[in-house]
Amino acid sequence: QVQLVESGGGLVQPGGSLRLSCAASGSMFSKVTVGWYRQAPGKQRDFVASITSGGSTHYADSVKGRFTISRDNAKNTVYLQINSLKPEDTAVYYCAVVGTGYWGQGTQVTVSS
Repeated sequence: QVQLVESGGGLVQPGGSLRLSCAASGSMFSKVTVGWYRQAPGKQRDFVASITSGGSTHYADSVKGRFTISRDNAKNTVYLQINSLKPEDTAVYYCAVVGTGYWGQGTQVTVSS
């Protein structure tokens, strides 16, 4: 059983930055691939980024160069650093253990002036 809790969302102006956190329970967290996804109002949930247990990363083309995923296995936490935020980044951001049904509850990111 894995529980995931996202935090760090909020209201930010265009061009701003946020760091989202995904804190997990469970001793196996350091051995799994974790992904970030986002869902804008009225749209499907889309892949944003993922990181393997060994630290290899993968990004959606739309966020390359602006988003950085990282993990701290000692803290059972995966981070998503988001820079140069755009209004189209507005969405609920979710973390998940890739390939399983374990998802967090999401954190809202709103980019608006």
